[in-house]
Amino acid sequence: DTGWSPQISVGVSVMIPESYVPDLHLRMQLYRRLGELDSLQEIDGFGAEMIDRFGPLPKDVEHLLKIVYIKSLCRIANVEKLEAGPKGMVVQFRDRKFPNPAGLVGYIAKQGTLAKIRPDHSLFLARDLPNETKRMAASAMLMTQLAEIAGQG
Repeated sequence: DTGWSPQISVGVSVMIPESYVPDLHLRMQLYRRLGELDSLQEIDGFGAEMIDRFGPLPKDVEHLLKIVYIKSLCRIANVEKLEAGPKGMVVQFRDRKFPNPAGLVGYIAKQGTLAKIRPDHSLFLARDLPNETKRMAASAMLMTQLAEIAGQG
């Protein structure tokens, strides 16, 4: 079932600004296309096409492309919600299931006191993430790791 979209909140603005693509209809088309991208190559290709058509990517669009990539990893790892804030990250699994439970338990054990499973089955990872750049990077790294573990299940 690919009809679900992970929710990601890292406190960054992710959008295609009107100043970059003035035409609303075109912006909507671009968002729709973005929703269909899955692989890093497709996302990179989309970014390259944007630069060709509209010029250098504004920060908001760079963030948007990164978030689309993180979302594709979330789908592999069955992550429904990922939130990153100053003190760390919270991950909620869809239907409270992870494709490789034993691998996840091993990963959590390796994190020591920095990771805990909450009563609602969400995973909390304590990290010092004072700004959006760090939150974005940590989210991408975490989801890369969880997607890898999920793939080994």
